[in-house]
Amino acid sequence: MLNSQRLPWFMALRYLFSRKRVASINIISGIAVTGVAFGTAALLCTLSVFNGFHDLIGSLYTAFDPPIEVVPTQGKLVTADDPALQRMAAMPEVEAASYCLEDNALILFRGRPTIITLKGVDDHYDHVTGIRSILYGTGTYQLHRGTIEYGIPGIGLASAMGSIDYGTLQICAPRKGERINLANPGESINALDITSPRVCFNVNQRKYDDNYLITSLTFAQALFEQPGCVSGLELKLRPGADLQAVKSRMQQVAGNRFKVQDQLEQQQDVFNVMQIEKLMAYLFLTFIVMVACFNIIGSVSMLIIEKRGDMATLRHLGATDSMIFRIFLYEGRLITLLGAVIGIVLGLLLCWLQQTFGFISLSSSGGNFIIDAYPVSVHALDVLIVLLTVAVVGSLAVWYPVRYLSRR
Repeated sequence: MLNSQRLPWFMALRYLFSRKRVASINIISGIAVTGVAFGTAALLCTLSVFNGFHDLIGSLYTAFDPPIEVVPTQGKLVTADDPALQRMAAMPEVEAASYCLEDNALILFRGRPTIITLKGVDDHYDHVTGIRSILYGTGTYQLHRGTIEYGIPGIGLASAMGSIDYGTLQICAPRKGERINLANPGESINALDITSPRVCFNVNQRKYDDNYLITSLTFAQALFEQPGCVSGLELKLRPGADLQAVKSRMQQVAGNRFKVQDQLEQQQDVFNVMQIEKLMAYLFLTFIVMVACFNIIGSVSMLIIEKRGDMATLRHLGATDSMIFRIFLYEGRLITLLGAVIGIVLGLLLCWLQQTFGFISLSSSGGNFIIDAYPVSVHALDVLIVLLTVAVVGSLAVWYPVRYLSRR
């Protein structure tokens, strides 16, 4: 004998899969399940596409940005022999460490002055980042040789200068602690020559490709007149090291004087914008799922009308109004859950097809994109969020109508 707790579920399951006397109820129920399924699949696919773009952009920055960066919280510079920096660089989990000095400078090329970001790095920079993997040209990666200082531009900056092999050019920066003398500006500016190694780097991000020029740390310190000073410490961890645990220990060593940032935090603005876009897409598609759930209200309402005789029989057998309300409430929830499960399976299938075959391309006209098709990355947390969202939205959508109609 079914107890009062299991009876509503038992009746709801029977009503869900049994044939109705009025065929239109089955049709409306099918439409309701289909609407919820397509809304769920669209929600899952959209979130997965945003995840794909997030992972893609993160992979682009990986070759240029270090796994961990330590920068001062106040001011732009710090001495390279700072004890805290040396302690962090000497941690057993650190495989390689590189000091850098980054600031704005002015290049003079064929009479066209251009403001750039000059990044001076030491000889360990290529061991900390994957800079060698994104180099293009006929030369090799080198920062200095004897008295010659080399500068590796981004591909956009090299294009603006007319060639990767730009020969030798002057880089200028204001002298430390001096104001510009308008009568003779040359006295207030420090200018040094730099030579092309006949290579450039391509991060596929305009922030770097159009503005950055990589050179040696000693050259940058001489140009900015900051001997022994750096703007940050870049670190690469050993394979298998726990990034968050090491980062937490480094922050304890750094105290309030330094910020310890992973790659996500180094590009916080970019990823924050993407998270906001993903949230807005989630809210918009949740509203569409809510609209689809109104079909469930129609299906359950017609079922209540058809089963009035059954409800009268149940009342004579001792069923309460609360039990009858729960029967049809569970009916609505089961329709929602069935649509959600079908939608998740459909969404996972579509994501797999897009990952495998790339049916949906970024441009039908063959534009210049990093990838040909929309990237897709399915996260288990997103699948759970979509399932819970659809279940909650469906339950809330049918609660009041079912309560009102069951009382009538």
